[in-house]
Amino acid sequence: MCLPLRLTSLADIMQNAQNPARGILLMILAISAFTLLDASAKGLIQRYSAPQVVWVRFLGQLLIVALILRARTPAMMRTQYPRLHLMRAFFQVTTAALFFSSLNHIGLAEATALTDTSPVLVTLGAALFLGERLGPRRLIGIGVALTGAVIILRPGAGVFTWWALLPLAAAVSFAANSILTRRIGQYEPVWTAMLWGGLFGTVAFGLALPAVWKPIEMADLPLFVFVGMIGTLGQVLMIRSLSIAEAGLVAPFSYIGVVLATLWGALFFNEYPDFWTVVGTIVIVCAGLYVWHRETRHRAGSAAP
Repeated sequence: MCLPLRLTSLADIMQNAQNPARGILLMILAISAFTLLDASAKGLIQRYSAPQVVWVRFLGQLLIVALILRARTPAMMRTQYPRLHLMRAFFQVTTAALFFSSLNHIGLAEATALTDTSPVLVTLGAALFLGERLGPRRLIGIGVALTGAVIILRPGAGVFTWWALLPLAAAVSFAANSILTRRIGQYEPVWTAMLWGGLFGTVAFGLALPAVWKPIEMADLPLFVFVGMIGTLGQVLMIRSLSIAEAGLVAPFSYIGVVLATLWGALFFNEYPDFWTVVGTIVIVCAGLYVWHRETRHRAGSAAP
């Protein structure tokens, strides 16, 4: 039986958090893995289509988890919440597709900065889908984060491209994925979510392969293998992080991804963010940290006798 998303508040969903410190560490490691995935995908997308790269990423996840589980794979596929797993898999695959599709058109640092509006959007999603109250301070945080995104995009300044909207859409999708991951992770093993996500992505993008397939050159094969492996590792770390620590607590630590993405962009693609991208990124990060600070104080006040 599927569990309706609006039956519980965000506090109810997250009350079983067990190890916040470990959850933070796992999220930092997950984001580090994801930035390496993004940099590798950017290199491949210069020579192959985005659907082909995304397909390999999720096929790798499916095969690696199946090899780890072996005979336990069918048992781990069974779930009491198939609808939530399908929704989570859809948002996971959509996030990857949107983000990867943007990488051939905008810089890695800019795309990552725009996607990093997601921690603030988690707050908005919790209010819309989990029934949590959306107060004026949270609205201010959301508004400031979106202002930072506008600074990066700079519509009307001659630097705007429609491709830059894809990372923003990926941020919305990632926020939905995070909320669903936290929900499912409270009740089922990490491997169940990994199998459903890997299978969904493999099937969905496998349908597009006949139209976009390009034979993989031997020199690129190690990078494709790395994409499958590092994407799988990042997902395991993120799901585990959200299973043992509150999403609102660990989400701001995803901002380390901006620093790492800037580093990989400079090292591998000779991309350097301009002044306004740096300003917009700082605005987004400050908004996220403000919301996190407010949430932390609110939880501490609620827990006080």
